[in-house]
Amino acid sequence: MFEALQDGLSGALNSLRGKGKLSEANMRDGLKLVERSLLEADVNFDVVRHFMDRVVEQAVGEKVLKALNPEQQVIGIVYQELCDLMGPVDHSLHLKGKEEVTVLMMCGLQGAGKTTTCGKLGKMLTESGRKPLLVAADLQRPAAIDQLQVLGEQVGIPVYADRTEKDPVKVCNAAVREAKKLGADTVILDTAGRLHIDAELMGQLERIDKKCGPEQIYLVVDGMTGQDAVNSAKAFNEALEIDGVIMTKLDGDARGGAALSVKHVTGVPIKFMGTGEKLEALEQFHPDRMAQRILGQGDVLSLFETAQKEFDQDQMLAQEEKLKKGEFTLDDFRKQMAMIAKPGLMQKMMGMMPGMGQMKDAMDDFDESEMNGLFGIIDSMTPAEKINTKLIDQSRRRRIAAGAGCEPHQVGEMVKQYEAMAQMMTAMAGKGMRERMKMMNEVQSGLASGGTLARKKQSTGKRLTNAQKAKMRKEREKEMRKRRKRR
Repeated sequence: MFEALQDGLSGALNSLRGKGKLSEANMRDGLKLVERSLLEADVNFDVVRHFMDRVVEQAVGEKVLKALNPEQQVIGIVYQELCDLMGPVDHSLHLKGKEEVTVLMMCGLQGAGKTTTCGKLGKMLTESGRKPLLVAADLQRPAAIDQLQVLGEQVGIPVYADRTEKDPVKVCNAAVREAKKLGADTVILDTAGRLHIDAELMGQLERIDKKCGPEQIYLVVDGMTGQDAVNSAKAFNEALEIDGVIMTKLDGDARGGAALSVKHVTGVPIKFMGTGEKLEALEQFHPDRMAQRILGQGDVLSLFETAQKEFDQDQMLAQEEKLKKGEFTLDDFRKQMAMIAKPGLMQKMMGMMPGMGQMKDAMDDFDESEMNGLFGIIDSMTPAEKINTKLIDQSRRRRIAAGAGCEPHQVGEMVKQYEAMAQMMTAMAGKGMRERMKMMNEVQSGLASGGTLARKKQSTGKRLTNAQKAKMRKEREKEMRKRRKRR
């Protein structure tokens, strides 16, 4: 998500580093690169002009230019302006008490992901203790009713549909009455979409708004469509006065232009964002966290929330206690791998970690199904071998490989990877977030330079380290070049 924008802004801001002294001229040159990165990310031209006026006004002042770290000051200014551009955001759904029925109306163009988002929102409400009712008010597309009913079954939410009725307003009114009978406290209206905005569609939505009086109207837009998403948001807001935008498909190759533009153009913020096809993949949109991601600073809060939701917390606490004692067996290694091997989860979490963008890119081709081979190797070991890998000699490797259906050298490679991870995990145990991030960045540096995760050899004080060997090699090559020049 937003990789191109992140790379462009990082490159632009890095151009300000390394200069002996920043002047107004080279500051403006660096900010020109920032402007170009925003335009290349398909940010609305008027939005870019407004944003850059604000940044330049603050960045070229004497206070910034004479600061000890002017480039850090500029990053701070860009960060704050990004936050202001996308926020503030009120995440409340403004739900009434459970004794009354709250009506939420969803609208958007066809193909934006509106029906799926209704299911996601319904699931979110159910998890917060509400009793939602999904309403199939999209009578233009017959498959929309079937799709909503399938989603309702998946999340255990009732769906109101009337295939004989042709007027969506009557369907919506009847659904609100049905909600009272069922004891539902929240009605989610899945209204009709179109391939493009037209008068008939807007008239239909205005009648539903007038007759049903929804407490909140949300527009679902496709983040992949760039400025088309912004233009449709503007048109819908002028007709309905929407209360928020839900932007979908932000887990794909969205360039970021729509997310940065929609609030400034419409005055309406993005409230939620869809980050995947699963019904759990609907998250609150936080401008400050998004600004951190765009500037390559990670998103530690979202990372923590994802870990809380995805991982077994009791198991993680028990594992932390074992690590503090220096215990990390192959069974523990298998459990750790099983937790992070969910489709797309590893890449998603890497994207949230500060400075881990390169590692995320390196893992884009990672196939979680390959974990099955690793699990097969571990499952073919005896309990004693899982606790003490030093027992695994050549004959045992052959036996394990035969049981796992692989080659003996693959068993050896897996054991090396485990030993390296065990060393890193036990070293991290009990340390704070900052120290752990520092260690992860060291790992990233090694992988980015073409290395692999490997156990560090303990120095005996007699042998040279790899760094010392490399330094001596460079010195020898330098001396050889000098000798050739003398000849």
